[in-house]
Amino acid sequence: MDLKELLKGVHVLHIDGRQELEIKGIAYDSRQAGEGFVFVCISGSKTDGHLFIEDVIAKGIKAIVVEKEVKDQEGITFIRVEDSRKALSAIAANFYGHPSKYMNVIGVTGTNGKTTTTHLIKHILEVNGVQSGLIGTISYKILDQEYKANNTTPESLELQRLFQEMLDREVNTCVMEVSSHSLDLHRVEDIQYRIGVFTNITQDHLDFHGTMENYKNAKRKLFYKTTQANIINVDDEFGLELSRQLSKLDAKCITYGIKGPAEIYGKDIEITAKGTRFQLVTPKFSGVINIGTPGMFSVYNALAAAAVGYVTGYGYLEIKKGLEETRVVPGRFELVPNDKDLTVIVDYSHTPDSIENAIKTIREFAKGRIITVFGCGGDRDKTKRPIMGEIAGRLSDYCIITSDNPRTEKPEDIIKDAEVGIKRTSCKYKMIVDRKEGIREAIRQSGPKDVILIAGKGHETYQIIGNRVIDFDDRKIAQELIREDLQDEVDN
Repeated sequence: MDLKELLKGVHVLHIDGRQELEIKGIAYDSRQAGEGFVFVCISGSKTDGHLFIEDVIAKGIKAIVVEKEVKDQEGITFIRVEDSRKALSAIAANFYGHPSKYMNVIGVTGTNGKTTTTHLIKHILEVNGVQSGLIGTISYKILDQEYKANNTTPESLELQRLFQEMLDREVNTCVMEVSSHSLDLHRVEDIQYRIGVFTNITQDHLDFHGTMENYKNAKRKLFYKTTQANIINVDDEFGLELSRQLSKLDAKCITYGIKGPAEIYGKDIEITAKGTRFQLVTPKFSGVINIGTPGMFSVYNALAAAAVGYVTGYGYLEIKKGLEETRVVPGRFELVPNDKDLTVIVDYSHTPDSIENAIKTIREFAKGRIITVFGCGGDRDKTKRPIMGEIAGRLSDYCIITSDNPRTEKPEDIIKDAEVGIKRTSCKYKMIVDRKEGIREAIRQSGPKDVILIAGKGHETYQIIGNRVIDFDDRKIAQELIREDLQDEVDN
């Protein structure tokens, strides 16, 4: 593609060098740069693309996008822009021909529930004959092709490439999680969304956004980009505010909820250890839905997905089939099979609201004690640690505070931050730095009627300690420890 075509829609401050260049590809990571590419210098939190200009020139790059003053070099075209992340988004969309314009892109944002909701939506579509792609926390999927997810929402270049691959494979619908980071960092700037879904908002990512207001404003951006409808949870205070704002702008809104007036709502809710049953009510039809995951949060996720089905034009039976046949989403209130008949649940709950929802759900069916194993992420929002500790202590009978992904922080310091909150409660607890040993302690403490919740990591198959990434899957570790415990009983 010609450089001039590539720069359409980019806010260029000035260009030094030849503009008559043929561009073969785009890179923002110097390791991916190649001859004939344009290199976009991103100023990130850990490194700065401007530091690698000499490296990419040595690789044969002739066009470089910068947002800082750099020295002119003979034979190199420098394109100065105000914001290189915005520029990368526009350049990527231009290079791949704006694929989202020819697709039905459904974006789901919110603190909790994004992953499950996207999977439910995808299954509703697929049982009704619509092949759809999926972009989210667990992985990126296109038909039988699955890619490892590095971010909940990838960088703009990867997004546009994924959309183009979907179109090439005749997949014209994509359901995707849209993170607040991606909205603030312009990763989704040049995507055309048909439907936007808002699940909820609670404290998270304040290490990045600074304040809850900034966090809300990031989420808000998605709903000014949709072309067909916005689906909003109005039981959430911010969701209610958002729906009112959008209505004033004549943006189409479909509201859902349980507690207050909403166009799509659930009633007559019954929660058991095996799942949840409720009455789905829409303006056109109603009927009973049975889902395999217990909990009120499961109803909210199902209502969000049902609302997408409703907007898309499906009836009760079509939505019911999609919801009821969806398999358990990995690491989302996932029951761990074992030979000891212990009830062990692994859940991705890593925010105050999500851990509260998980434990309250267990309280609905637990006949014995609730034993909660949890930790908090390092190099992330520190203010939520005592809040999570207090919630876990208030709602559980016994807690083990352990490591999550400590990253570059000392695990002991993170655990002490969470202990501040649990001390405000009467809950008995232990602090065990080694996560495997923490899970082992929970299994040792448990009886036949107790429920163990292993919270925080869910589907993750790794643990980040310092700069090392080690293999660690809560589900496999729990199964391994239960087998060892059984063997010990046999040996004794």
